[in-house]
Amino acid sequence: MAGSDTTAQASADRPAPDTVKILIAGGFGVGKTTMVGSVSEIVPLRTEEPLTMAGLDVDDLEGVEEKRATTVALDFGRITVSDDLVLYLFGTPGQQRFWFMWNDLALGALGAVVLVDVRRPKSSFAAIDFFERRGIPFVIAVNGFHGEHPYPVEDIREALTLPEGVPVLLCDARERESSRDVLIALIDRLISQAEPAG
Repeated sequence: MAGSDTTAQASADRPAPDTVKILIAGGFGVGKTTMVGSVSEIVPLRTEEPLTMAGLDVDDLEGVEEKRATTVALDFGRITVSDDLVLYLFGTPGQQRFWFMWNDLALGALGAVVLVDVRRPKSSFAAIDFFERRGIPFVIAVNGFHGEHPYPVEDIREALTLPEGVPVLLCDARERESSRDVLIALIDRLISQAEPAG
């Protein structure tokens, strides 16, 4: 019993970790739910619903014809980076009819990951514009579907007309380590922007 009391006291004396809200954004079917699920240390909250015939006229399934479900509100996950830093991950819905929720999801967010599918790069333009307009720092994560990355980073940067300071990373949203590396790159960017220029 004394050992558990000591452990409890040590936990009580340790300051609570800093928490950082991160958005995982991008177009319809780019892998946002997959990324949150691959890296979250808790069972992620998902608000997926089956695609229905009623949505065929409003949801563009070009390039993702095999998709059977979609996020209708958000995905939520958590990852502990260190004893003093915890990330809360919020995946945004991808369809245009749900974009009105992005403003609420962005409240309090310190940064974002914009997932890109190089088969459909235009589907990521709205997310890039959203974060640029709001001054929210972001990184680009190019999701390699089937593990493939057919284009070099500089070609992707040019196609997306990104400023030089925005990191572009190749990833596989299905893999925990790959998704974690993307989040670390975003945290590095947030830290470098927060440091005073010397």
